[in-house]
Amino acid sequence: MKYVFSLLFLMLFLACKTEKKEATPETKTEDATSGATNTKTLIYPEEKHFKSIKQITFGGDNAEAYWSFDDKQLVFQSNNKDWGVECDQMFLMNADETFYDKKPPMISTGLGRTTCAYFLPDNKSWVYGSTHLGGEECPPAPLRREGKYVWPIYPSYDIFVADLEGNITAQLTTEPGYDAEATVSPKGDKIVFTSMRTGDLELFTMNIDGTDVKQITYELGYDGGAFFSPDGSKLIFRSSRPKTEEEIKEYKDLLAEGLVQPTEMELYICNADGSDLRQLTNLGNANWSPFFHPSGEKILFSSNFESERGFPFNLYMIDIDGKNLTRITHSETFDAFPVFSNDGKKLIFSSNRNNGGGHDTNLFIAEWQD
Repeated sequence: MKYVFSLLFLMLFLACKTEKKEATPETKTEDATSGATNTKTLIYPEEKHFKSIKQITFGGDNAEAYWSFDDKQLVFQSNNKDWGVECDQMFLMNADETFYDKKPPMISTGLGRTTCAYFLPDNKSWVYGSTHLGGEECPPAPLRREGKYVWPIYPSYDIFVADLEGNITAQLTTEPGYDAEATVSPKGDKIVFTSMRTGDLELFTMNIDGTDVKQITYELGYDGGAFFSPDGSKLIFRSSRPKTEEEIKEYKDLLAEGLVQPTEMELYICNADGSDLRQLTNLGNANWSPFFHPSGEKILFSSNFESERGFPFNLYMIDIDGKNLTRITHSETFDAFPVFSNDGKKLIFSSNRNNGGGHDTNLFIAEWQD
């Protein structure tokens, strides 16, 4: 994620949405509702890295979509009320499907709240975070504090393994407190995740069976949403590290209530063992949902650093040495959660585009071109 911003982040920034009209995207005449192709490519004129785009969900908040290792399937989270869920649950789809007027199979338990699913190398199992051991109901979403947006860090989150029918086959974390945001190395040997087990939100790695847990980060602040590089040698993640006495006090006070404030975050990069840690961005506002370009030499991420009122969010790309910052998307809404297919040919991301001016966040698959 990698925590999904609970997609309440969308509502915060949608409330700040400007009245500026979006540029008109290029269109095609093919029919998306048939599930074969898309009505609109939804490629804005400046979006030169997208050869085509296909919208694959239509309604609710859909995000954090991740490819199976063979690129044939996708797992994602949604709170689509039409699918009978009250908060985020996990769904499975084939990568060539479109869910316009049908429901994909739910592969989480339907209990509690879930986040951050990711396929394991066998393409038959996956890991995810869930609060269901803490109660069958959706845990309550926190209210904004003194006008500030906050994320909940539910202590009942643990990381589980399940099969594609939704049967839980293993529990990987048992420590008290928050354990979530798990992603798997492309090498298929390691999982990186965020945990509160030390009293702060730090990154850890473990083997895919939950053994050999190692702490990766140690500095005060929220470290999360980590992903491995294509060769498994590096990690990219987001962090909201407080610096001043006032920032440190605010961070600790919120954390004591099980909350973090994600409106000021930068990207950090390190080796997979935590060495050679360095700050990658210094842009201000919220820089998050990073993912490695297939080359391993660039990072795609979402940011609102150019936004005067916190919105919109667009996708950007930057070299791993912090140079050559490039804007990738050019909408006036919300683009985030970019994830490349394992073959590097496609990019899936979440966007508010083509939602009729509403609040729905849908999944889009773009053919990528460098």
